[in-house]
Amino acid sequence: MAEHKIALSWERGDKPFTYEGYSRNHAITFKNEAPVTFSTSPTYKGDPSKGDPEDLLVAALSSCHMLSFLAIACKKKVTVDSYQDDAVGFLENDGGKLWMTRAVLRPLVKSSADAALLAEIHHLAHEACFIANSVKTVVTVEPRE
Repeated sequence: MAEHKIALSWERGDKPFTYEGYSRNHAITFKNEAPVTFSTSPTYKGDPSKGDPEDLLVAALSSCHMLSFLAIACKKKVTVDSYQDDAVGFLENDGGKLWMTRAVLRPLVKSSADAALLAEIHHLAHEACFIANSVKTVVTVEPRE
């Protein structure tokens, strides 16, 4: 078993504590590094220049898939030169409840392997991804060429 800890910090500052007035910006520290500021979606009065929790979920899904893909490729002796992803998550209303219903990963892999082998590795990576296995969000992988 592994534990994964973060530190989150928020302060009201000098703004009034009203729904319209309080800051949504908060700092998250990973692994005792410098804090990174996040907010909420501008829809909910957040700072549009900051990432939000939904962005973090999509980033976690994308990162986990990539790391699983790279590990599997390496074990199969497939050299990967680069990996990029343009992932998108969809926050949708399902019966009056907003949730991240689906996410689409669109990885672009530069490798000498053929498309069939890369597709197999993507499938195995999707099955192995800890984050995708932890959420009810439907995660699909649509590799780009």
